[in-house]
Amino acid sequence: MIKIGNREISTDAPPLVIAEIGINHNGCLLTAKNMVLLAAKSGCEVIKHQTHFVEDEMTEEAKNIFPPNADQSIWDVISSSSLTKDEEISLKRYTEDLGLIYISTPFSRSAADFLYDINVPAYKIGSGECDNPLFLKHVASKGLPIIMSTGMQSIETLRPMVDLLMEADIPLALLECTSLYPSPPETVNLDGIIQLKESFPKVEVGFSDHSIGPYMALASVALGATIIERHFTDSRYRQGPDIIASMDPAELKLIIERSKEIWSAKQNYKHLKFEEEKVYKFARASLVADRDLKKGQIIEMEDIWARRPGNGEIPGFEYEKVVGKKLLKNLNRNEQICWSDISE
Repeated sequence: MIKIGNREISTDAPPLVIAEIGINHNGCLLTAKNMVLLAAKSGCEVIKHQTHFVEDEMTEEAKNIFPPNADQSIWDVISSSSLTKDEEISLKRYTEDLGLIYISTPFSRSAADFLYDINVPAYKIGSGECDNPLFLKHVASKGLPIIMSTGMQSIETLRPMVDLLMEADIPLALLECTSLYPSPPETVNLDGIIQLKESFPKVEVGFSDHSIGPYMALASVALGATIIERHFTDSRYRQGPDIIASMDPAELKLIIERSKEIWSAKQNYKHLKFEEEKVYKFARASLVADRDLKKGQIIEMEDIWARRPGNGEIPGFEYEKVVGKKLLKNLNRNEQICWSDISE
């Protein structure tokens, strides 16, 4: 179990659905605030941003690197989509005034320092930074809980980074993730949720979803994910490299509501439920005489059968307790057999 603000994250609580507005606002504070408002109206609890200070985040070589989901260099994509420090402070304040929790992903030391200074309750670490021990040590030095995506990693490459954070006594959650935008179903590793849970039993495990549609996210809940993170936009008609893998307000609301239902259903163990009793009484079979039987005869297999309804004293599955017993009264065909009708 970990806590982000006052929100408990564990298998004992409904999954936490995180709406990542990321850079979908394209550097416009007003758009970012509108996205937060729509997420709040959809029932969201946590907003995640991305904090980019380009000069501390990248080198000049980044101006020649083009992401597969963009037609600009990564330098230009991030430069044109970043908020200023004052704008991010305003966005955080607006988010919290709506009653939501605000967290962000730092992509540099200065971003991590800035987020700590403005009192975020936790850090989100992206897949690109989850194998960077220099950066993780700096973030861990702040002592805040960390939610870390694990795209492009194996259990073996993750283990030293998890050990680093656990040794620093950092409350930690790992998110299974495929770093493709979008992630076709054949690239999504839902079984990775189980692998992470088995490999790192002391941390919470969730799912950072880049697929299209709500289905992979909801499936992750059935596999035990305690966090769902997805990119969020006010409209899928907006331009931006992450829009194609983003959910809109209607899909966010659906995921929040249906994930709670799946989580609720997952709490039940296999047994006859109180609510099933009325069905049980007509749907199961009771033991009956399969022919007219006389007092004093020894009951044999061909004398009995099991038929609906199930309101009789002897259920069909207890037939062996009746075979070989002496009948203490006459029974008509299809008459339910009672324990008092047979010898002990």
